[in-house]
Amino acid sequence: GIGGAFQYGLQISIINSPAEYIKSFIRETWLRRYGYSPTEELITLMWSFVVSIYSIGGLLGSSSAGYLSVRFGRKKAMLFANIPALLSATLMGLSRLCGSFEMIIAGRIFSGVCGGLALNIHLMYAGECAPRKLRGLIAITASTAIAIGKFVGFVLGLREVLGVDALWPALMAANALPAVVQLLTLPFFPDSPRYLLIDKKDKEGCI
Repeated sequence: GIGGAFQYGLQISIINSPAEYIKSFIRETWLRRYGYSPTEELITLMWSFVVSIYSIGGLLGSSSAGYLSVRFGRKKAMLFANIPALLSATLMGLSRLCGSFEMIIAGRIFSGVCGGLALNIHLMYAGECAPRKLRGLIAITASTAIAIGKFVGFVLGLREVLGVDALWPALMAANALPAVVQLLTLPFFPDSPRYLLIDKKDKEGCI
């Protein structure tokens, strides 16, 4: 769940805290770039893009989860989901340094792709690997991981942690950490028995 449902919970929670800082950043960047201050309506529109475009990325990720999980297997597909996570962390983390609020929007799309992929494949992978008696319990771990992700996002957004003007890019890039943890640990996990048997025709591997 660290690189699966946790990522989804983290991303929908983490955006709330730096709202005013990101709006100020958009205002300052627009003024420096075009020589005039944007209207409040334009700032609100840009902020709406930042928040809502995550859902577009999530739709793209969810739509491709089925194909990737069959083409490459559940485990490899989960590993692939970390690529857009790291891309999004890089874009959003460097957005202030580069003076580009568009990088935040692009980063949110990639984080949505990661969330859509990871959430769907996590459920599939965990359910297929679980013993029959524990399948229901294992399926619930997805909801638990989402809740923990939301909680961690809330904690990171506190003023005492990363919820200050100087550190909001680091807050937005926090999803890189679970992605790195999963990249380092998931290769040691087995592939899904169902995938091995039905898609790869590897009966021995499945058993």
